[in-house]
Amino acid sequence: MGAPGRAPSSNNSTMPMTFPRRAGAILASTIVAAAVLFALYVWAVLHWSYSEGERAGYLQKLSKKGWLCKTWEGEILLSSMPGAIPERFAFTVRDPAVVKQLQNGMGQRVQLSYSQHVGVPTTCFGETGYYVDKAVVAGSNPLAPSGQ
Repeated sequence: MGAPGRAPSSNNSTMPMTFPRRAGAILASTIVAAAVLFALYVWAVLHWSYSEGERAGYLQKLSKKGWLCKTWEGEILLSSMPGAIPERFAFTVRDPAVVKQLQNGMGQRVQLSYSQHVGVPTTCFGETGYYVDKAVVAGSNPLAPSGQ
């Protein structure tokens, strides 16, 4: 028997370890709060752009890539003048209408309007940080102005 004034000791090795309800609620709240903060971060990164601009060049490739998240990835060759070594510009397209325009302009000169998003957490939204919003197919003549 135990000493007077003390509760009899129980054998803890046979009782299963239980998780207190309050600790479970705190853990669930923490997980939900983290998920909400992550969702807000992703929304902010995808809707506020770091920079915006336009680039023109010859559409070299456009392909749908990815294991689970399929995204349209493209590449144009930028050339400042005929005969110069071209620079590559990789981009992502999320709008199906822009994808159709680019598919019809393969190998031709195109002008792209894009926005750059920095800090996108996963490649499910695109492999590059440059998202094309608009494309204009200008043709294959490098000396013709893009507006004609």
